[in-house]
Amino acid sequence: MELLITGTNMEITTVIHQYAERKIGRLHRYYPGIIETKVEISEEKTRSPQHHYLVRTTIDGNGAAFHAEVRGEDLFRAIDKLAAVMARQLKHYKGKMYDRDKGQTVRSGQPAEVAGEEEPRGLVKVKRLDIKPMTLEEAAAQMELLGHDFFLFHDADTEETRLLYRLKDGNYGLIEAPRGRRIKYG
Repeated sequence: MELLITGTNMEITTVIHQYAERKIGRLHRYYPGIIETKVEISEEKTRSPQHHYLVRTTIDGNGAAFHAEVRGEDLFRAIDKLAAVMARQLKHYKGKMYDRDKGQTVRSGQPAEVAGEEEPRGLVKVKRLDIKPMTLEEAAAQMELLGHDFFLFHDADTEETRLLYRLKDGNYGLIEAPRGRRIKYG
């Protein structure tokens, strides 16, 4: 892993460089696919002392990019905080890759299919319903009885299929298709 540390409006002393190298250099243990890490440390003249130092990092993770920035009053605490933020991001990403690959971890230097993108979702379940004609009131009662948040039914009054659903405030909403008109998409 290549680590580049630069400074803006300040000199990066040996102590600062070694500290950042030690803290940021540990990140490869959370995700071994890290190729390059860039750290930019800058000192800014602000009214708020909490924003005196800005520490940014960009990590090239073999096709996946990670970025974070932290502001702080104390430079070393800001570096610590940045390392913690990046560790969380890398652990989360590695976990997603582990789950996506169905139990196979991502190896160093080998991207998992298309890193950073989730697989497209597909249809995983089909449910067939025996839809009986009923009134809107009967559909609402049936939905309550089943404890569902929505209910598909054939309206006995209009002879159309409708979807009854519960709103966040407890009231109901109704979705109905326009009668006799073709719907154009695109």
